[in-house]
Amino acid sequence: MRSLASLAAAGAVALAAAVAGIGPVGAQAPTGQIDWQKVDDAFGRKPAATAGDVRRYGFPRSDLSVTLDGVSVKPALALGGWIAMKPMQGGAMVMGDLVLLETEINPVMSKLIENGLEITAIHNHVLRANPATFYMHVGGHGDPVKLATAIRNALAESKTPLDPPAAAAAPPQIDLDTAQLDMIIGAKGQANGGVYQFGVPRREQVMENGMAVTPAGPMGVATGINFQPTGGGKAAITGDFVLTADEVNPVIKALRANGIEVTAIHSHMLNEQPRLIFMHFWANDDALRLARGLRAALDLTARTKS
Repeated sequence: MRSLASLAAAGAVALAAAVAGIGPVGAQAPTGQIDWQKVDDAFGRKPAATAGDVRRYGFPRSDLSVTLDGVSVKPALALGGWIAMKPMQGGAMVMGDLVLLETEINPVMSKLIENGLEITAIHNHVLRANPATFYMHVGGHGDPVKLATAIRNALAESKTPLDPPAAAAAPPQIDLDTAQLDMIIGAKGQANGGVYQFGVPRREQVMENGMAVTPAGPMGVATGINFQPTGGGKAAITGDFVLTADEVNPVIKALRANGIEVTAIHSHMLNEQPRLIFMHFWANDDALRLARGLRAALDLTARTKS
């Protein structure tokens, strides 16, 4: 498997070849050249979502019973591990975020490193959760089946459920005024496992080692906002803002002024342009009031207008 740094070098070679009239810029493998059935078999599941040329696989920690400030956290709120694959340079680019307990971090990391994956971040998302959960971001480039096999073998060092997910039952009702939430946030949300979710991309294109990280949502570079109903029009909210450095402190102030706790500030990637900072948050209060606070913070970022 090739690292993301070597992928950048390969991109430069392809560009030079194009200028010389030898071949097309990027030389990216078309989606049709990847046997996605073999990738699905290696992961042991079908993708949870597809968008453009990206396939995103879900690895939710449905085995965990996590509580935070009296809220029983649904997997879709803050325990949704994922891996995204995108055809690139004769193979696939992989990015993802694995949800782990503290004792699982080093065994999973060892397996990933042994198989050529890169670790790009390890951090918390929330505070006071019981048990505490951590989030390991990974990246790499190479043969997609080998990448999928390596990631699944690494996850086997944790208690992440690896059997194919059971057929989905009727989804829980979202006991919130979702039309009002859509209007306030300025985007269309969607229900997922009892949680109402928003993805808000930035205006500028995000590049990683010279390659476009698109579509932004499936690849993890859109601001994510999740609402889990907690009764009486209230909701627990969490997610992460995707920010440039100059936006970090204005957004901190806007969130805190609206009763929303900032719980983590960190990177997810190593070589992206523009440089991005990810800010996680938490609150449990009136959903519409919290939405207005989130919108105030969003308006301080270079978001894509709906």
